[in-house]
Amino acid sequence: MAIFDTTQAKRRQGPRGQYDLLLLVALIGLACVGVVMVASSSIAVADSQHIGEFYFLKKHLLFLTLGLVAAGVAMKTELKLLEKFAFPLLALAFALLLLVFIPHLGMRINGASRWLNMGITSFQPVEAVKLVLVIYMGSYLVRHRESVETRFLGLIKPLIVAGGIVGLLLLQPDFGSAMLVIAVTIAMVWLGGARPIFLFLMGLPLMPALVIAATSESYRMKRLTSFLDPWKDPFNDGFQLTQSLMAIGRGEWTGVGLGSSVLKLSYLPEAHTDFIFAVIGEELGLAGVLAVMALFALVVGRGLYLGLKGVDVGQRFAGYVAFGISLMIGLQAIVSIGVNLGALPTKGLTLPLISYGGSSMVLTCAMAGVLLRATYEINRALDARQGSHRVAVATTATDDVATAALPEHEAEAA
Repeated sequence: MAIFDTTQAKRRQGPRGQYDLLLLVALIGLACVGVVMVASSSIAVADSQHIGEFYFLKKHLLFLTLGLVAAGVAMKTELKLLEKFAFPLLALAFALLLLVFIPHLGMRINGASRWLNMGITSFQPVEAVKLVLVIYMGSYLVRHRESVETRFLGLIKPLIVAGGIVGLLLLQPDFGSAMLVIAVTIAMVWLGGARPIFLFLMGLPLMPALVIAATSESYRMKRLTSFLDPWKDPFNDGFQLTQSLMAIGRGEWTGVGLGSSVLKLSYLPEAHTDFIFAVIGEELGLAGVLAVMALFALVVGRGLYLGLKGVDVGQRFAGYVAFGISLMIGLQAIVSIGVNLGALPTKGLTLPLISYGGSSMVLTCAMAGVLLRATYEINRALDARQGSHRVAVATTATDDVATAALPEHEAEAA
């Protein structure tokens, strides 16, 4: 009777999924830090432009609201639907990257064609491309698992796709995002089981192209060299980094206090976007810096851990998506923080979920929603496995009890 009740409940209710609580808390924590720091860092910028001191904060809250809606939709969408439409989404991503080069539709800002004119606002296609790339790579690794693990030819298609995206990004130009695409592609293929020698051969043709791209433009060479010694030319090529380093240095252990930053007052360029981490360092000190880094580490750590669980329980697409999104968020955070600390050349990448930016905020929230959905489906598969194990144990125990209750001669026959 106990077995009957258990199996009946299993059939009626099915395995239960749940979103990862630690991951959800970390993502919400980063978004909350973003709201506070955009409010603090953008007031001086908005005031200097005479558009109202809370202009950027209001827009940030609007973008965050749209992002939460996108995340909510993603959390309720079965991953098999995204897997089914992986190739059409990839084609759409390439189309979006090409549209930025069409006059009047594409917007050229500061010498870069990275935005689409949407009328009431602008849209940066690369933010959507990051999510689409993860979905496509996850789908490919599921469909061609054996080929990826055993043959170099299995990596040709991902190489072509990543190379095409990188080529279009370099034409915009967007060197930072191009490097991010390469890193995430190689990491996902490696986690998908590819041999290290295959990865080396995969990355080999990309190296000369990246070197040429990095050295072909004078402004890129200045970025590569100025971060090595920003104090050599602190009022020109090294201006951004020297201001960022001074801001972080002023913060010391506990910071100068929320809202009390001096460098954000028209000294630190892009204080509410690319260099918001420097403002965090100045106002919240080392304590705030470590807290933000810990939240990102938690997001990446939980994503990778649950990705491994997903592969283990047969939810390979969910596992690969968890790998890709956590790596995309983590690597972008590392680059953004590295730029602010002077460890990397200036790349123009925002700090995920914290920096001001419409496209970045909405699409990062959507990525977070897909990541949470992946954890839901992985936990559902884990619950199904545990339920099957419980039923098997209960069945064995009941059979043992029934055998023990039989007369001795019948028990021996059983």
